[in-house]
Amino acid sequence: MVKVGFHDLDYVKNDSLKYAVIAARMGEKWILCRHKERTTWEIPGGHRENGEDIHDTAKRELYEETGAVKFQIKPVCIYSVEGEDDLIHNAKPTYGMLFYAQVESLSDLPADMEMAEIQFCAALPQNLTYPQIQPVLWRWVVKNEKL
Repeated sequence: MVKVGFHDLDYVKNDSLKYAVIAARMGEKWILCRHKERTTWEIPGGHRENGEDIHDTAKRELYEETGAVKFQIKPVCIYSVEGEDDLIHNAKPTYGMLFYAQVESLSDLPADMEMAEIQFCAALPQNLTYPQIQPVLWRWVVKNEKL
């Protein structure tokens, strides 16, 4: 069982944040990406590199996973994940920052990165890479950003 929690933007320090997840839209459609080694879809995001500010992580991951080159991005909240899952191997919470981005223009996907393709969706598809986490994060953005 996975438990996802939502917290204020100052709940933990930047260096405690391991992930940036970006709910990104272009026009009225959500942008999802598919990893080269998977058949499932995911919300753009990834690991924070050592010494990297989480806001820079979000911008880098959005570009690497979608090809977004012009966008407006803002933090929504800090989220926590606890429980047994492929990503979490103990009950200690893992923290990340959830962002919302409105993408204005895309380039081709960077060829040397891990994503194979993107798709534009009105809602999340059923075949998600992290089905216990991503829909919860996505619903929080939709609810709190008044989309």
